[in-house]
Amino acid sequence: MTSASPHAALLQQLRSQATVRDQAPASTLAETSGAPVGNSAPLSKEAYDFGELPDYRPIKLQRAALASLDLDHPFFRLGEGDSAAATQIEGEPQISFASYDYLGLNRHPEVRSAAKAAIDHWGVSTSASRLVGGERPYHRSLERALADMQGTEAALAMVSGHATNLATIGALLGPKDLIILDQFSHNSVVEGARISGATRLIAPHNDYGWIDDTLRQVREQHRHVLIAVEGLYSMDGDTPDLAELVALKTRHRAWLMVDEAHALGCLGATGRGLAEAAGIDPTVVEIWMGTLSKTLASCGGYICGSAALIDYLRARAPGFVYSVGLAAPLAATAETALRIMQRDPEPVARLAANGRLFLDRARAAGLDTGLSEGHAITPVMIGDSLRAVRASEALFAKGINALPIIHPGVPERSARLRFFLTADHTPEMINAAVQATAEVLADL
Repeated sequence: MTSASPHAALLQQLRSQATVRDQAPASTLAETSGAPVGNSAPLSKEAYDFGELPDYRPIKLQRAALASLDLDHPFFRLGEGDSAAATQIEGEPQISFASYDYLGLNRHPEVRSAAKAAIDHWGVSTSASRLVGGERPYHRSLERALADMQGTEAALAMVSGHATNLATIGALLGPKDLIILDQFSHNSVVEGARISGATRLIAPHNDYGWIDDTLRQVREQHRHVLIAVEGLYSMDGDTPDLAELVALKTRHRAWLMVDEAHALGCLGATGRGLAEAAGIDPTVVEIWMGTLSKTLASCGGYICGSAALIDYLRARAPGFVYSVGLAAPLAATAETALRIMQRDPEPVARLAANGRLFLDRARAAGLDTGLSEGHAITPVMIGDSLRAVRASEALFAKGINALPIIHPGVPERSARLRFFLTADHTPEMINAAVQATAEVLADL
């Protein structure tokens, strides 16, 4: 047997597992364990050993495939600097396209000073849920600033962006309801829909005719209907048609939820997001969701909407009610970053220019940029997951940090390199990244 044969077999096994996704849910313990506890037959290790979990096998297989090809694992690399466009990772200088710090506010002196001052005054934790003793003035100040920015009556901040979607969707919907998710929705929305117990339907990406036809047939079978989309899709860099969505949800008496995690700071002349970019009154959308961890250089999530919605979530969203309040330095960081963004639109304009430049250069170089509209996110489509990992490693060796997005983050044949643009990237950095990517893919 040649040395290539084990590699080929391993790669084929990996691709087969990626194609047949989760066909054997949690195995069937009745078939594999032998007998229930109390009988003489022993349990299989799968019943109690984490290392034998069925969903762990593809992870181990993926690592074995990388090792067999002398490839380093591309994730969890140790960054030794801040989130700047030029940074140091694992001892090597890198031009990084892997940061959500879209406007470069993580390093802004006012933001850092605000965080330090908040620690000096309030300490590093609220030490309680807001419901039972953790309510502080900085929570209300941040929420007022977020609501004013979004143009809504009220806002609510939580300690995790992912948990914000889970808590909000889970609190608003139940088994009598329907959620229509765009097929490219973030995991937090998908998981929120799952735990709600509502009926879930996956809409083809940005297919408003499909949503319209579906709701015409099933709307009357459900109490509440939620349509969930992203303001700027994090894997593909495109945006939805907000005017069409508003018309749809109005026609079918549904709620519309827009996840603005990647849209704040990146869309609109002053960075206020999809509503500003589309010229739509934000109050016609029921639920605006966003994160504090990207443009606002902090950590956490928020919901903006009507006073009634926020009042309801303050009492019923488990991710808020049963969680500690947002820490003072995080709230101060986010509010200060938001104030700077609104005060100075120049970084927003610079980011927009960088996004367009990267897209234009990539297309001119013959790279497949998928659905990107040239905002802050542009993928370079590769196809095969292992090929995407190879490309990322080759770029890293050239001083370009761009991470691969592979199965199960995207379907196996949709693997890609994802480039996040920031206001701090220079034209020279962008040109170097595009040229290096074109060279690497040509070599592959």
